[in-house]
Amino acid sequence: MNKADLVIELAVKMSITQQQSREFVNVFQEILTDTIKQDMSIMLQGFGSFIPWMQKERSGRNPHTGISCGIPARMSVKFKPGKCLLEELNS
Repeated sequence: MNKADLVIELAVKMSITQQQSREFVNVFQEILTDTIKQDMSIMLQGFGSFIPWMQKERSGRNPHTGISCGIPARMSVKFKPGKCLLEELNS
């Protein structure tokens, strides 16, 4: 499912317009991004947590040329599913 599919599904389930649904998704994405940039987590009870983490600098290899190169440190996000989500997925 991509963002456009999510917007449509959300609009149908909430009986709102696709424009309202798109605005909701965009605002949620903006809040999530701003919170992660501040090095803070977002926990949605029962669904899961978005946790920022800093990946360390490491060495990598270009798969086309085989030449080793350095991959700089960068901010990333981990998602840890909540108990209710895991139970629903495994029932």
